[in-house]
Amino acid sequence: MSIPFQDYYEILGVDRKAQDKEIKSAYRKLARKWHPDLHSGKDKEKAEEKIKQINEAYEVLKDKEKREKYDRLGANWRAGEDFHPSPDMGDFHFYTGTDTAGNGFSDFFRIIFGDDFGRGARTSRRRGPMRGQDVESELELTLEEAYRGGEKSLQVTSKEACQACAGTGSDGRTFCPRCGGIGVINRMKNLAVKIPAGVTEGSKIRLKGQGGEGYDGGDPGDLYFKVRILPHRNYKIQGDDLEVEATLRPEQAVLGDQVTVPTLDGPVYMKVPAGTRAGRRLRLKGKGLPNRGGRGDQYVLIKIDIPEHLTAEEERLYKQLAASKKGV
Repeated sequence: MSIPFQDYYEILGVDRKAQDKEIKSAYRKLARKWHPDLHSGKDKEKAEEKIKQINEAYEVLKDKEKREKYDRLGANWRAGEDFHPSPDMGDFHFYTGTDTAGNGFSDFFRIIFGDDFGRGARTSRRRGPMRGQDVESELELTLEEAYRGGEKSLQVTSKEACQACAGTGSDGRTFCPRCGGIGVINRMKNLAVKIPAGVTEGSKIRLKGQGGEGYDGGDPGDLYFKVRILPHRNYKIQGDDLEVEATLRPEQAVLGDQVTVPTLDGPVYMKVPAGTRAGRRLRLKGKGLPNRGGRGDQYVLIKIDIPEHLTAEEERLYKQLAASKKGV
């Protein structure tokens, strides 16, 4: 009897000396990539076949005894060739019964391990109500959205326990065809997220009951949005303080002036003291971001604009000023 050899290491993309952690990581990555729900048409059919191979490879390589048994076949095959089980392979017992279970395993798998391998472990998990998983996602906000709060419409993908197999990944005999054996499915949903005024970088917004769906009557999990504030073209965020730049003309810096500066509450007038140098930071108290004690401050970084083009009168006056300095 000749059957195609299944190179489980190649299927998972790992070395034959890979540790359990590497095998598990590779399996999860491939299971997400080839999940049938993420494909359609002919691609879906291909994904269904691919996920069967991935699951079968993982079933063997994650189990110490089965992996050892599989590894001992190494001297009897070469990659790409058919596998011919020999009756004198030591303590190996080759199963030759017909596949009445229809469990989706390959002929190679059933000959080595039989039709019943893997049924009990998956179906023996605890049944009954189970709460859905909590889910965390990232929520990008502009500085203004974070400061003022409001409502934002979002479309999110949530992972939910597969109802067909109650999250076990098995239909009782083989891998669940609905979830491809990983126990969860992806579902898109639209949400209106209420954003509290004054949320800060890294803070979390909780949406109760919007996480993974429970099964067997279990409550759904919660959805957490971790806030990330997008870079701003005008402001730099420094904790609960803000920094903005203000550009002065030379005479404003020398003589002092009152200039308009933007803040999150709208433009305000700021007094510039005479003799202000470039690089000085002027403080607008309480114009920063909210904190437990009230609000942070806003700092105005001074820059001085040296005019590139002068009128004849401006040039005369600058020369006059330069001459007076020489005479001092």
